[in-house]
Amino acid sequence: MSLDGRTCLVTGSSKGIGRGIAEELGSEGANVVVNYRSSESAAYDVRDIIDEGPGEAVVAQADVANFDDVAEMYETATEAFGNVDVLVNNAGITVDKKFENMTREDWDRVMAVNLGGVYNCTKVCFEDIQNAHEGRLINISSVVGQQGNYGQANYATTKSGLFGFTRTIALEIARSGSTANCVAPGFVMTDMLADVPDRVRDQILERIPLDRFAQVEDIVGIVGFLASEESSYMTGQVLGVNGGMEW
Repeated sequence: MSLDGRTCLVTGSSKGIGRGIAEELGSEGANVVVNYRSSESAAYDVRDIIDEGPGEAVVAQADVANFDDVAEMYETATEAFGNVDVLVNNAGITVDKKFENMTREDWDRVMAVNLGGVYNCTKVCFEDIQNAHEGRLINISSVVGQQGNYGQANYATTKSGLFGFTRTIALEIARSGSTANCVAPGFVMTDMLADVPDRVRDQILERIPLDRFAQVEDIVGIVGFLASEESSYMTGQVLGVNGGMEW
């Protein structure tokens, strides 16, 4: 599943799932753009890990909700490695509240990052992906986008919105041989899940047939496959990696 010479931009890749994805792609020989918004030190740690292996990495600060930031990140990527072959839209935030207590600001903030950021990053990389030899767009969604989740109307809406976006882009770039796919992880052991009260985590665990939360490693291999040539006949798909949760 070699990615030698492929340039991969992974948003939100200083920690969590994004970090795992960046390190996985680097381990397969890719040139990786490690994006962060505020976790600068962690982003450089990821870069150093990738540089120790067969891949190379460069760090790019950008708030994906800000188009100018994203355009500058793209310039950093292309100056270092040339055109972007693979874009992984991973960056996302939560602002959790029951809908009756959710303000318009809470709603707009999540929309700006989780959907607006996907628009911004895909827009600046679109021609590169479309014209690449088997370019790849990979969007990271969530089982919450498939099932909904109490107190996450804004987050669930953004994550389900990625399904329609992915399928549409897949149609628009298919003739060039490039693909767009979506990964919908279940509940993964990251900082986001660690912040959930134990009582709620126990309730979630009862809904998972495999009786465990996902590890980051359970997700990154799927993304690595989608970034590779081995996935060349798969496009417009939503891959649920959720331990058997129904939706």
